[in-house]
Amino acid sequence: MKKYLSLVTFAHTIFAMPFAFIGFFLAVTTTQYQFHWQKLVLMILCMIFARNSAMAFNRYLDRDIDAQNPRTKQRDIPAGRISAPAALTFTLINCALFIAATWFINPLCFYLSPVALFVVMGYSATKRFTALCHLVLGLGLSLAPIGAYLVVTGEFALTPLFFSLSVLCWVSGFDIIYALQDEDFDRGLNLHSIPAYMGKVNALRLSTFLHVLSAVFIVMPIFFTHVGFLYYIGIVFFCAMLVYQHLLVKPNDLSRVNFAFMTTNGIASVVFAALFLLDRLWIH
Repeated sequence: MKKYLSLVTFAHTIFAMPFAFIGFFLAVTTTQYQFHWQKLVLMILCMIFARNSAMAFNRYLDRDIDAQNPRTKQRDIPAGRISAPAALTFTLINCALFIAATWFINPLCFYLSPVALFVVMGYSATKRFTALCHLVLGLGLSLAPIGAYLVVTGEFALTPLFFSLSVLCWVSGFDIIYALQDEDFDRGLNLHSIPAYMGKVNALRLSTFLHVLSAVFIVMPIFFTHVGFLYYIGIVFFCAMLVYQHLLVKPNDLSRVNFAFMTTNGIASVVFAALFLLDRLWIH
């Protein structure tokens, strides 16, 4: 179990899962639909199965690339802790479990489940042909709030879409920062990434622009649903963490990239979601 948790880097669930809770409880507190423990558990299971599928497939597909990269050669498959067939089997099992879980939610979630899997797993191949791979990763994680909203309602709505757009820009921006470490390696193997295509300075500028958009989208829900003072505190905190991670990383100093990527963004996601949920509880 420890090996497979390492394979899918389970700690990174901290990025999307809090926004899934945001989508779920936004639906519960702003629509006529009631809270049900069964739906909450199914939503959490879907998040776990989808992410396991995406990460295991990424490790399987990139195993030869990872073996050549000094930064990633100790990952589980190139290091020999898990075999490639075992990783692929794990991927297929989680895909099946994800689709099965959506069957018990509602017809729309079930019908859209293959589309969701295509998006979150398709990211793994994109670095081979487009520098927009970071946006595809952002798109995959952006399904969390709108997907969780659909678990409750079975209907699309505008407000959860703002949270999804914010996640798309936020994740794309910090993935560009993370990819700065592999600029030379990606260019040498003809792999596509924003840093390899634009260079460190311009890549950081694009990341900044995406994070500005993320901040704009995180503000937009206040114009479409009633929020309290805790949500405003959450906005300020989330935006401050976006600014902070850009202060940590410079084109000529990447020593704090991992801290900016994991710690800063993990804290931003969890604290913002907590403040959102407390705000909904206060209002409701």
